[in-house]
Amino acid sequence: MSHQRPPQQPHPTPPAHSHEPRPTPPHRSPGPRPLPPPGTHRPLHLAAHFPGVNSTTVWSDPRSGSQIAFDSFVHLARTAERGLFDFLFLAEGLRLREHKGRIHDLDVVGRPESLAVLGAVAAVTERLGLAATVNSTFNEPYELARRLASLDHLSDGRAAWNVVTSSDAFTGENFRRGGYLDRAERYTRAAEFVATARELWDSWSPDGTPRPFAHHGRHFSIEGEFTLPRSPQGHPVVIQAGDSAEGRDFAASTADVIFTRHGTLTAGQEFYADVKGRLPGYGRTADDLKIMPGATVVVGDTDAEAREKAAEIRRLQVSPQNALLAAEQVWGTDLSGFDPDGPLPAFDPVVDSDVVQGRVRQGDPRALAEKWRALARTENLSLRETAIEASGRQSFVGSAATIAEAMSHFVDSRAADGFILVPHLTPGGLDEFVDQVVPLLQERGAFRTAYTGPTLRDHLGLSHPATRKAPKGAAA
Repeated sequence: MSHQRPPQQPHPTPPAHSHEPRPTPPHRSPGPRPLPPPGTHRPLHLAAHFPGVNSTTVWSDPRSGSQIAFDSFVHLARTAERGLFDFLFLAEGLRLREHKGRIHDLDVVGRPESLAVLGAVAAVTERLGLAATVNSTFNEPYELARRLASLDHLSDGRAAWNVVTSSDAFTGENFRRGGYLDRAERYTRAAEFVATARELWDSWSPDGTPRPFAHHGRHFSIEGEFTLPRSPQGHPVVIQAGDSAEGRDFAASTADVIFTRHGTLTAGQEFYADVKGRLPGYGRTADDLKIMPGATVVVGDTDAEAREKAAEIRRLQVSPQNALLAAEQVWGTDLSGFDPDGPLPAFDPVVDSDVVQGRVRQGDPRALAEKWRALARTENLSLRETAIEASGRQSFVGSAATIAEAMSHFVDSRAADGFILVPHLTPGGLDEFVDQVVPLLQERGAFRTAYTGPTLRDHLGLSHPATRKAPKGAAA
Protein backbone atom coordinates (compact mmCIF):
# COMPACT_ATOMS: atom_id res chain seq x y z
CA MET A 1 0.00 0.00 0.00
CA SER A 2 1.24 3.50 -0.77
CA HIS A 3 1.52 5.92 2.16
CA GLN A 4 0.09 5.09 1.14
CA ARG A 5 -7.40 -7.29 -17.47
CA PRO A 6 -7.51 -15.43 -40.84
CA PRO A 7 -6.50 -11.93 -42.05
CA GLN A 8 -7.92 -11.00 -45.45
CA GLN A 9 -6.05 -9.46 -48.37
CA PRO A 10 -5.64 -5.67 -48.30
CA HIS A 11 -8.37 -3.74 -50.01
CA PRO A 12 -7.15 -1.70 -52.98
CA THR A 13 -8.76 1.50 -51.62
CA PRO A 14 -6.04 4.18 -51.46
CA PRO A 15 -5.17 5.61 -48.04
CA ALA A 16 -6.89 8.75 -46.86
CA HIS A 17 -4.69 11.66 -45.81
CA SER A 18 -5.55 13.64 -42.71
CA HIS A 19 -5.63 17.35 -42.23
CA GLU A 20 -4.92 19.72 -39.34
CA PRO A 21 -7.93 20.51 -37.13
CA ARG A 22 -9.83 23.58 -38.36
CA PRO A 23 -9.93 26.78 -36.34
CA THR A 24 -12.31 26.75 -33.41
CA PRO A 25 -15.82 27.85 -34.46
CA PRO A 26 -17.60 30.54 -32.53
CA HIS A 27 -19.40 29.46 -29.37
CA ARG A 28 -23.18 29.44 -29.64
CA SER A 29 -25.26 29.03 -26.51
CA PRO A 30 -28.34 26.82 -26.92
CA GLY A 31 -30.22 28.88 -24.35
CA PRO A 32 -32.03 27.48 -21.29
CA ARG A 33 -33.79 24.14 -21.56
CA PRO A 34 -36.88 23.23 -19.50
CA LEU A 35 -36.75 20.88 -16.55
CA PRO A 36 -38.35 17.42 -16.92
CA PRO A 37 -42.10 17.23 -16.27
CA PRO A 38 -43.11 16.74 -12.62
CA GLY A 39 -42.68 13.17 -11.46
CA THR A 40 -40.09 12.34 -14.13
CA HIS A 41 -36.33 12.55 -14.03
CA ARG A 42 -33.52 12.69 -16.53
CA PRO A 43 -31.57 9.41 -16.43
CA LEU A 44 -28.23 9.88 -14.73
CA HIS A 45 -24.93 8.12 -15.39
CA LEU A 46 -22.53 6.82 -12.76
CA ALA A 47 -18.87 5.84 -12.91
CA ALA A 48 -16.34 4.81 -10.25
CA HIS A 49 -12.91 6.39 -9.83
CA PHE A 50 -10.41 4.02 -8.20
CA PRO A 51 -9.11 5.99 -5.18
CA GLY A 52 -5.53 6.66 -4.20
CA VAL A 53 -4.74 9.93 -6.00
CA ASN A 54 -4.00 13.22 -4.24
CA SER A 55 -5.45 13.64 -0.75
CA THR A 56 -8.88 12.03 -1.16
CA THR A 57 -7.96 8.62 0.22
CA VAL A 58 -7.83 8.21 4.00
CA TRP A 59 -4.95 5.77 4.32
CA SER A 60 -5.06 5.89 8.12
CA ASP A 61 -8.52 4.30 8.22
CA PRO A 62 -8.18 0.63 9.31
CA ARG A 63 -10.53 -0.35 6.45
CA SER A 64 -8.14 1.11 3.87
CA GLY A 65 -6.52 -1.60 1.74
CA SER A 66 -3.90 -1.89 -0.94
CA GLN A 67 -3.97 0.22 -4.10
CA ILE A 68 -1.64 -2.30 -5.80
CA ALA A 69 -3.12 -5.74 -5.05
CA PHE A 70 -5.45 -7.05 -7.74
CA ASP A 71 -8.09 -7.96 -5.14
CA SER A 72 -8.63 -4.23 -4.52
CA PHE A 73 -9.40 -3.57 -8.18
CA VAL A 74 -11.67 -6.62 -8.29
CA HIS A 75 -13.65 -5.50 -5.22
CA LEU A 76 -14.26 -1.96 -6.49
CA ALA A 77 -15.04 -3.12 -10.05
CA ARG A 78 -17.52 -5.76 -8.96
CA THR A 79 -19.21 -3.30 -6.59
CA ALA A 80 -19.55 -0.79 -9.45
CA GLU A 81 -20.93 -3.46 -11.77
CA ARG A 82 -23.37 -4.63 -9.09
CA GLY A 83 -24.50 -1.01 -8.95
CA LEU A 84 -24.91 -0.96 -12.77
CA PHE A 85 -22.31 1.80 -13.16
CA ASP A 86 -21.23 2.82 -16.65
CA PHE A 87 -17.49 2.41 -16.13
CA LEU A 88 -14.49 2.08 -13.81
CA PHE A 89 -12.03 4.96 -14.16
CA LEU A 90 -8.28 4.70 -13.46
CA ALA A 91 -6.08 7.77 -13.11
CA GLU A 92 -2.37 7.54 -13.82
CA GLY A 93 0.78 9.63 -13.53
CA LEU A 94 4.01 9.27 -15.51
CA ARG A 95 6.38 10.41 -12.79
CA LEU A 96 6.27 10.41 -9.01
CA ARG A 97 5.67 13.93 -7.79
CA GLU A 98 8.16 15.60 -5.49
CA HIS A 99 7.80 17.91 -2.53
CA LYS A 100 10.95 19.73 -1.46
CA GLY A 101 13.05 17.24 -3.42
CA ARG A 102 11.46 14.13 -1.92
CA ILE A 103 8.65 11.87 -3.11
CA HIS A 104 5.34 13.48 -2.14
CA ASP A 105 3.86 11.62 0.84
CA LEU A 106 0.40 11.36 -0.72
CA ASP A 107 1.51 10.19 -4.14
CA VAL A 108 0.55 6.80 -5.52
CA VAL A 109 3.70 4.70 -5.44
CA GLY A 110 3.66 1.31 -7.15
CA ARG A 111 0.29 1.59 -8.96
CA PRO A 112 0.30 -0.94 -11.85
CA GLU A 113 -0.14 0.43 -15.40
CA SER A 114 -3.81 1.15 -16.15
CA LEU A 115 -4.37 -0.84 -19.35
CA ALA A 116 -2.70 -3.88 -17.81
CA VAL A 117 -5.00 -3.62 -14.77
CA LEU A 118 -8.12 -3.20 -16.91
CA GLY A 119 -7.21 -6.14 -19.13
CA ALA A 120 -7.26 -8.28 -16.00
CA VAL A 121 -10.45 -6.65 -14.65
CA ALA A 122 -12.18 -7.43 -17.97
CA ALA A 123 -11.88 -11.12 -17.12
CA VAL A 124 -13.73 -10.77 -13.79
CA THR A 125 -16.53 -8.44 -14.96
CA GLU A 126 -19.14 -8.72 -17.72
CA ARG A 127 -20.65 -5.29 -18.51
CA LEU A 128 -18.69 -2.62 -16.64
CA GLY A 129 -16.86 -0.14 -18.87
CA LEU A 130 -13.07 0.08 -18.43
CA ALA A 131 -11.50 3.54 -18.68
CA ALA A 132 -7.74 4.04 -18.67
CA THR A 133 -5.94 7.38 -18.39
CA VAL A 134 -3.18 7.51 -21.02
CA ASN A 135 -1.06 10.58 -21.81
CA SER A 136 -1.11 11.92 -25.38
CA THR A 137 2.09 13.93 -24.91
CA PHE A 138 4.43 11.01 -24.22
CA ASN A 139 2.85 8.17 -26.24
CA GLU A 140 2.47 7.41 -29.97
CA PRO A 141 -0.82 6.87 -31.87
CA TYR A 142 -0.17 3.48 -33.51
CA GLU A 143 1.00 1.73 -30.35
CA LEU A 144 -1.75 3.18 -28.13
CA ALA A 145 -4.53 2.66 -30.71
CA ARG A 146 -3.49 -1.02 -30.85
CA ARG A 147 -3.55 -1.40 -27.05
CA LEU A 148 -6.96 0.26 -26.72
CA ALA A 149 -8.45 -1.76 -29.59
CA SER A 150 -7.07 -4.91 -27.96
CA LEU A 151 -8.82 -4.08 -24.68
CA ASP A 152 -12.04 -3.35 -26.59
CA HIS A 153 -11.86 -6.76 -28.32
CA LEU A 154 -10.98 -8.69 -25.17
CA SER A 155 -13.74 -6.98 -23.12
CA ASP A 156 -16.42 -7.25 -25.84
CA GLY A 157 -16.67 -3.51 -26.31
CA ARG A 158 -16.07 -1.92 -22.92
CA ALA A 159 -12.86 0.10 -23.42
CA ALA A 160 -12.44 3.83 -22.86
CA TRP A 161 -9.50 6.22 -23.09
CA ASN A 162 -9.16 9.23 -20.80
CA VAL A 163 -6.99 11.56 -22.88
CA VAL A 164 -4.65 13.72 -20.80
CA THR A 165 -1.74 15.98 -21.71
CA SER A 166 1.42 17.09 -19.94
CA SER A 167 3.19 20.41 -20.21
CA ASP A 168 5.98 20.09 -17.66
CA ALA A 169 9.62 19.23 -18.34
CA PHE A 170 9.77 17.49 -14.94
CA THR A 171 7.58 14.65 -16.29
CA GLY A 172 9.34 14.82 -19.66
CA GLU A 173 12.65 13.83 -18.04
CA ASN A 174 11.32 10.27 -17.85
CA PHE A 175 11.08 10.13 -21.67
CA ARG A 176 13.60 10.10 -24.49
CA ARG A 177 12.41 13.24 -26.20
CA GLY A 178 12.00 15.08 -22.90
CA GLY A 179 11.08 18.72 -22.91
CA TYR A 180 7.55 19.99 -22.74
CA LEU A 181 4.78 21.60 -24.78
CA ASP A 182 3.00 24.83 -23.96
CA ARG A 183 -0.75 24.65 -23.28
CA ALA A 184 -1.96 25.44 -26.84
CA GLU A 185 0.55 23.07 -28.44
CA ARG A 186 -0.25 20.15 -26.17
CA TYR A 187 -3.94 20.35 -27.07
CA THR A 188 -3.04 20.56 -30.78
CA ARG A 189 -0.98 17.39 -30.40
CA ALA A 190 -3.77 15.71 -28.41
CA ALA A 191 -6.39 16.53 -31.08
CA GLU A 192 -4.18 15.14 -33.83
CA PHE A 193 -3.35 12.11 -31.67
CA VAL A 194 -7.04 11.23 -31.24
CA ALA A 195 -7.72 11.89 -34.93
CA THR A 196 -4.86 9.58 -35.92
CA ALA A 197 -6.04 6.81 -33.57
CA ARG A 198 -9.52 7.01 -35.05
CA GLU A 199 -8.09 6.80 -38.57
CA LEU A 200 -6.31 3.61 -37.51
CA TRP A 201 -9.48 2.12 -36.00
CA ASP A 202 -11.40 3.04 -39.16
CA SER A 203 -8.79 1.61 -41.53
CA TRP A 204 -10.50 -1.79 -41.37
CA SER A 205 -13.90 -1.84 -43.05
CA PRO A 206 -16.93 -3.06 -41.06
CA ASP A 207 -16.88 -6.32 -43.07
CA GLY A 208 -13.35 -7.12 -41.81
CA THR A 209 -11.28 -5.92 -44.75
CA PRO A 210 -7.94 -4.29 -43.86
CA ARG A 211 -6.99 -1.18 -45.80
CA PRO A 212 -3.80 0.89 -45.86
CA PHE A 213 -3.72 4.07 -43.82
CA ALA A 214 -1.63 7.21 -44.08
CA HIS A 215 -1.52 10.20 -41.76
CA HIS A 216 0.74 13.16 -42.46
CA GLY A 217 0.22 16.01 -40.02
CA ARG A 218 2.06 18.45 -37.85
CA HIS A 219 2.91 16.03 -35.04
CA PHE A 220 2.65 12.60 -36.67
CA SER A 221 3.57 11.18 -40.05
CA ILE A 222 2.82 7.46 -40.28
CA GLU A 223 1.51 5.01 -42.86
CA GLY A 224 1.06 1.27 -43.24
CA GLU A 225 -1.60 -1.22 -42.15
CA PHE A 226 -3.25 -1.58 -38.75
CA THR A 227 -2.99 -5.05 -37.24
CA LEU A 228 -6.45 -5.30 -35.66
CA PRO A 229 -9.94 -5.35 -37.23
CA ARG A 230 -12.63 -2.97 -35.99
CA SER A 231 -13.42 -3.62 -32.36
CA PRO A 232 -16.95 -4.09 -30.98
CA GLN A 233 -17.43 -0.35 -30.33
CA GLY A 234 -15.71 0.76 -33.54
CA HIS A 235 -13.92 3.39 -31.47
CA PRO A 236 -13.26 3.04 -27.74
CA VAL A 237 -15.05 5.79 -25.81
CA VAL A 238 -12.93 8.96 -25.49
CA ILE A 239 -12.95 10.83 -22.16
CA GLN A 240 -11.34 14.20 -21.54
CA ALA A 241 -10.67 16.17 -18.38
CA GLY A 242 -10.08 19.88 -18.64
CA ASP A 243 -11.55 23.23 -17.71
CA SER A 244 -9.57 25.73 -19.80
CA ALA A 245 -11.00 27.24 -22.98
CA GLU A 246 -8.73 24.90 -24.97
CA GLY A 247 -9.90 21.93 -22.92
CA ARG A 248 -13.58 22.79 -23.39
CA ASP A 249 -13.18 23.12 -27.15
CA PHE A 250 -11.20 19.87 -27.29
CA ALA A 251 -14.03 18.09 -25.42
CA ALA A 252 -16.74 19.68 -27.59
CA SER A 253 -15.01 18.69 -30.83
CA THR A 254 -13.59 15.31 -29.87
CA ALA A 255 -14.67 13.70 -26.60
CA ASP A 256 -17.58 11.40 -25.71
CA VAL A 257 -17.37 12.19 -21.97
CA ILE A 258 -15.86 15.12 -20.09
CA PHE A 259 -14.67 14.64 -16.49
CA THR A 260 -15.06 17.96 -14.65
CA ARG A 261 -14.45 19.35 -11.17
CA HIS A 262 -17.48 21.67 -10.83
CA GLY A 263 -19.07 20.64 -7.56
CA THR A 264 -21.77 23.26 -6.95
CA LEU A 265 -25.11 23.47 -8.75
CA THR A 266 -24.51 26.96 -10.12
CA ALA A 267 -20.95 26.26 -11.31
CA GLY A 268 -22.12 23.00 -12.83
CA GLN A 269 -24.96 24.67 -14.72
CA GLU A 270 -22.63 27.35 -16.09
CA PHE A 271 -20.08 24.78 -17.25
CA TYR A 272 -22.80 22.51 -18.67
CA ALA A 273 -24.39 25.32 -20.70
CA ASP A 274 -21.01 26.53 -21.95
CA VAL A 275 -19.70 23.16 -23.15
CA LYS A 276 -23.02 21.94 -24.55
CA GLY A 277 -23.30 25.29 -26.32
CA ARG A 278 -20.04 24.62 -28.17
CA LEU A 279 -21.26 21.33 -29.66
CA PRO A 280 -23.39 22.69 -32.56
CA GLY A 281 -20.33 24.47 -33.93
CA TYR A 282 -18.79 21.05 -34.46
CA GLY A 283 -21.92 19.49 -35.94
CA ARG A 284 -22.69 17.65 -32.71
CA THR A 285 -25.76 17.42 -30.49
CA ALA A 286 -26.13 17.57 -26.72
CA ASP A 287 -26.44 13.78 -26.54
CA ASP A 288 -23.02 13.30 -28.17
CA LEU A 289 -21.12 14.42 -25.05
CA LYS A 290 -21.80 13.38 -21.45
CA ILE A 291 -20.70 15.78 -18.71
CA MET A 292 -19.71 13.93 -15.53
CA PRO A 293 -18.12 15.85 -12.65
CA GLY A 294 -16.10 14.07 -10.02
CA ALA A 295 -18.10 13.68 -6.80
CA THR A 296 -17.58 12.43 -3.28
CA VAL A 297 -20.38 10.96 -1.18
CA VAL A 298 -20.89 10.44 2.56
CA VAL A 299 -23.93 8.34 3.49
CA GLY A 300 -25.42 8.28 6.99
CA ASP A 301 -28.53 6.90 8.65
CA THR A 302 -29.59 10.54 9.07
CA ASP A 303 -28.44 13.83 7.55
CA ALA A 304 -26.93 14.86 10.89
CA GLU A 305 -24.95 11.64 11.19
CA ALA A 306 -23.67 12.04 7.64
CA ARG A 307 -22.53 15.62 8.31
CA GLU A 308 -20.63 14.43 11.36
CA LYS A 309 -18.98 11.64 9.36
CA ALA A 310 -18.10 14.07 6.58
CA ALA A 311 -16.42 16.48 8.97
CA GLU A 312 -14.31 13.68 10.43
CA ILE A 313 -13.31 12.47 6.96
CA ARG A 314 -12.19 15.99 6.04
CA ARG A 315 -10.08 16.19 9.21
CA LEU A 316 -8.44 12.88 8.31
CA GLN A 317 -7.88 13.90 4.70
CA VAL A 318 -6.29 17.20 5.72
CA SER A 319 -4.08 16.26 8.66
CA PRO A 320 -1.73 18.88 10.14
CA GLN A 321 1.05 17.62 7.85
CA ASN A 322 -1.21 17.61 4.80
CA ALA A 323 -2.37 21.14 5.59
CA LEU A 324 1.23 22.38 5.53
CA LEU A 325 1.85 20.52 2.27
CA ALA A 326 -1.23 22.16 0.73
CA ALA A 327 -0.11 25.60 1.91
CA GLU A 328 3.41 25.02 0.58
CA GLN A 329 1.90 24.29 -2.82
CA VAL A 330 0.20 27.69 -2.73
CA TRP A 331 3.06 29.70 -1.28
CA GLY A 332 5.88 27.80 -3.04
CA THR A 333 7.89 28.02 0.17
CA ASP A 334 9.10 25.68 2.90
CA LEU A 335 6.56 26.15 5.71
CA SER A 336 7.76 23.29 7.95
CA GLY A 337 8.37 25.78 10.77
CA PHE A 338 4.77 27.02 10.72
CA ASP A 339 2.13 25.92 13.20
CA PRO A 340 -0.77 24.31 11.27
CA ASP A 341 -3.10 25.54 14.00
CA GLY A 342 -1.74 29.08 13.65
CA PRO A 343 -2.29 31.81 11.04
CA LEU A 344 -1.49 31.78 7.34
CA PRO A 345 1.84 33.17 6.09
CA ALA A 346 1.84 36.96 5.90
CA PHE A 347 4.28 37.10 2.96
CA ASP A 348 3.46 36.69 -0.73
CA PRO A 349 3.93 33.37 -2.56
CA VAL A 350 6.95 32.53 -4.67
CA VAL A 351 5.60 32.44 -8.23
CA ASP A 352 8.27 30.33 -9.97
CA SER A 353 8.91 27.84 -7.19
CA ASP A 354 10.40 24.36 -7.45
CA VAL A 355 9.32 23.36 -3.95
CA VAL A 356 6.62 21.23 -5.56
CA GLN A 357 7.27 19.41 -8.84
CA GLY A 358 4.81 17.35 -10.86
CA ARG A 359 1.76 18.94 -9.25
CA VAL A 360 -0.26 21.58 -11.09
CA ARG A 361 -0.50 24.96 -9.35
CA GLN A 362 -4.03 26.24 -9.94
CA GLY A 363 -3.68 29.66 -11.56
CA ASP A 364 -1.85 32.66 -10.10
CA PRO A 365 -0.50 31.66 -6.66
CA ARG A 366 -0.80 35.23 -5.40
CA ALA A 367 -4.50 35.34 -6.25
CA LEU A 368 -5.00 31.92 -4.66
CA ALA A 369 -3.19 33.01 -1.50
CA GLU A 370 -5.44 36.05 -1.26
CA LYS A 371 -8.51 33.79 -1.51
CA TRP A 372 -7.14 31.71 1.38
CA ARG A 373 -6.55 34.87 3.42
CA ALA A 374 -10.04 36.21 2.74
CA LEU A 375 -11.53 32.88 3.80
CA ALA A 376 -9.42 32.81 6.97
CA ARG A 377 -10.41 36.38 7.87
CA THR A 378 -14.11 35.86 7.24
CA GLU A 379 -14.37 32.60 9.18
CA ASN A 380 -11.52 33.22 11.68
CA LEU A 381 -9.74 30.06 10.57
CA SER A 382 -6.32 28.58 11.27
CA LEU A 383 -4.00 27.43 8.49
CA ARG A 384 -5.27 23.86 8.77
CA GLU A 385 -8.93 24.93 8.94
CA THR A 386 -8.40 27.12 5.89
CA ALA A 387 -6.81 24.23 3.99
CA ILE A 388 -9.81 22.05 4.88
CA GLU A 389 -12.28 24.66 3.63
CA ALA A 390 -10.26 25.63 0.54
CA SER A 391 -9.66 22.06 -0.62
CA GLY A 392 -13.35 21.37 -1.01
CA ARG A 393 -15.96 19.38 0.80
CA GLN A 394 -17.84 16.20 0.02
CA SER A 395 -20.21 16.79 -2.91
CA PHE A 396 -23.18 14.87 -1.49
CA VAL A 397 -23.67 14.38 2.26
CA GLY A 398 -26.78 13.01 3.95
CA SER A 399 -29.06 10.03 4.27
CA ALA A 400 -29.48 7.78 1.24
CA ALA A 401 -32.78 9.51 0.43
CA THR A 402 -31.22 12.98 0.67
CA ILE A 403 -28.33 12.03 -1.60
CA ALA A 404 -30.60 10.37 -4.19
CA GLU A 405 -32.79 13.49 -4.32
CA ALA A 406 -29.79 15.85 -4.56
CA MET A 407 -28.09 13.87 -7.32
CA SER A 408 -31.29 13.62 -9.33
CA HIS A 409 -31.90 17.36 -8.92
CA PHE A 410 -28.36 18.11 -10.13
CA VAL A 411 -28.98 16.16 -13.33
CA ASP A 412 -32.57 17.40 -13.81
CA SER A 413 -31.24 20.96 -13.52
CA ARG A 414 -28.67 20.32 -16.25
CA ALA A 415 -25.66 20.80 -14.07
CA ALA A 416 -24.39 17.36 -15.14
CA ASP A 417 -25.34 14.16 -16.97
CA GLY A 418 -24.03 12.03 -14.13
CA PHE A 419 -21.12 11.65 -11.75
CA ILE A 420 -17.75 9.94 -11.44
CA LEU A 421 -17.68 8.93 -7.77
CA VAL A 422 -14.36 9.22 -5.93
CA PRO A 423 -14.56 7.25 -2.66
CA HIS A 424 -12.26 7.98 0.26
CA LEU A 425 -11.57 4.31 0.97
CA THR A 426 -9.82 1.59 -1.04
CA PRO A 427 -11.47 -0.68 -2.03
CA GLY A 428 -14.78 -0.63 -0.11
CA GLY A 429 -15.65 3.03 -0.49
CA LEU A 430 -18.58 2.44 -2.85
CA ASP A 431 -20.32 -0.30 -0.87
CA GLU A 432 -22.72 1.93 1.09
CA PHE A 433 -23.64 3.98 -1.97
CA VAL A 434 -24.44 0.95 -4.10
CA ASP A 435 -26.39 -0.78 -1.34
CA GLN A 436 -28.38 2.25 -0.13
CA VAL A 437 -28.47 5.06 -2.72
CA VAL A 438 -28.68 3.20 -6.03
CA PRO A 439 -31.99 1.45 -5.14
CA LEU A 440 -33.54 4.84 -4.31
CA LEU A 441 -32.33 6.34 -7.60
CA GLN A 442 -33.94 3.37 -9.35
CA GLU A 443 -37.23 3.88 -7.46
CA ARG A 444 -37.24 7.50 -8.67
CA GLY A 445 -36.82 6.33 -12.26
CA ALA A 446 -33.53 8.25 -12.44
CA PHE A 447 -31.22 5.24 -12.90
CA ARG A 448 -31.28 1.98 -14.83
CA THR A 449 -32.45 -1.27 -13.27
CA ALA A 450 -30.47 -3.39 -15.75
CA TYR A 451 -27.84 -2.92 -18.41
CA THR A 452 -29.59 -2.51 -21.77
CA GLY A 453 -26.66 -3.41 -24.00
CA PRO A 454 -23.25 -5.08 -23.89
CA THR A 455 -20.95 -2.13 -24.69
CA LEU A 456 -19.91 1.02 -22.88
CA ARG A 457 -21.43 3.07 -25.73
CA ASP A 458 -24.74 1.38 -24.96
CA HIS A 459 -24.46 2.33 -21.28
CA LEU A 460 -23.73 5.97 -22.14
CA GLY A 461 -26.32 6.23 -24.91
CA LEU A 462 -23.67 7.09 -27.51
CA SER A 463 -24.01 6.36 -31.21
CA HIS A 464 -21.79 3.84 -32.97
CA PRO A 465 -19.01 5.47 -35.04
CA ALA A 466 -20.07 3.52 -38.12
CA THR A 467 -23.41 5.33 -38.12
CA ARG A 468 -22.24 8.72 -36.90
CA LYS A 469 -21.26 11.59 -39.15
CA ALA A 470 -17.83 13.07 -38.51
CA PRO A 471 -18.16 16.37 -36.57
CA LYS A 472 -17.40 19.49 -38.58
CA GLY A 473 -13.93 20.78 -37.89
CA ALA A 474 -13.34 18.07 -35.30
CA ALA A 475 -10.42 15.78 -34.74
CA ALA A 476 -12.37 12.70 -35.74
